[in-house]
Amino acid sequence: MFNVVAIRMLAPNVHLLTVEAPDVARAAAAGQFVMVRPNEEGERIPLTLADWDADLGTVTLVFLSVGRTTSELAKLEPGQAIPTVAGPLGNATIIDNYGTVLLVGGCYGIASIYPIARALRAAGNRVIVLIEARSSFLFYWEDRLKDVSDRLLFLTRDGSQGTCGHIDQLPRILEDLDEPIDRAYANGCTYIMKRTSDTTKPLGIPTYVALNPIMIDGTGMCGVCRVSVGGRTQFACVDGPDFDGHEVDWDELKQRRGMYAAEELIPLRSSAAQEPMHAHMQGRCHE
Repeated sequence: MFNVVAIRMLAPNVHLLTVEAPDVARAAAAGQFVMVRPNEEGERIPLTLADWDADLGTVTLVFLSVGRTTSELAKLEPGQAIPTVAGPLGNATIIDNYGTVLLVGGCYGIASIYPIARALRAAGNRVIVLIEARSSFLFYWEDRLKDVSDRLLFLTRDGSQGTCGHIDQLPRILEDLDEPIDRAYANGCTYIMKRTSDTTKPLGIPTYVALNPIMIDGTGMCGVCRVSVGGRTQFACVDGPDFDGHEVDWDELKQRRGMYAAEELIPLRSSAAQEPMHAHMQGRCHE
């Protein structure tokens, strides 16, 4: 069992979970993930490592509550324990001195890009971070990201902070930067990753995305997380999660991710009939 050290809401619908997992913390690297199960009867879901402390033996996960499993995780309290934190899984993000690197994150991706930004900065890169949300009150970890970046930019759909608009404003943001970008990373919902990749492709900027298909075991055994990249079938769990964003079949990914959307809502509707739906169950990242 893995003891819960901390659990709190960072922003509406976005939760932080820190658990004791010494073996995972000692081996963790930027870009990897863990498979988590909230209880003995629960399903296993993949969550990207947002942070870890090898000395304390803890790992931190940030997730968006959208279904039964994530809502159960959000209800945990310090002192409780969960049965599964398996990992670290997936390939670590390849870190080198590339020059100037742009990282784009939205929703849970704001936390997911944090360890990547930290590692890239430590490798001598100039790091520019762009985070996106519907409004400024949905941002979190701004201070952390400032500590690991040379520039922190904001994009809000209501114009409450930074540039006004959606990720479609990325071409304008890149133009305003007025400096060459040598590499880009995007993490968050499928739409953010796709639009970032679409923007950087004609500019010739190598762009990597952390794909998030449906996943069951996380070790390549089930084949559920297959994606098409460069015309080849890949498994996000063992071949990724980082892939060349310019080579991803985004239409296929979106279709596969939505395959069980209706079924995911059934247990939430059942619980809603018994008690009022909590605020953390109501939002959903824009796809």
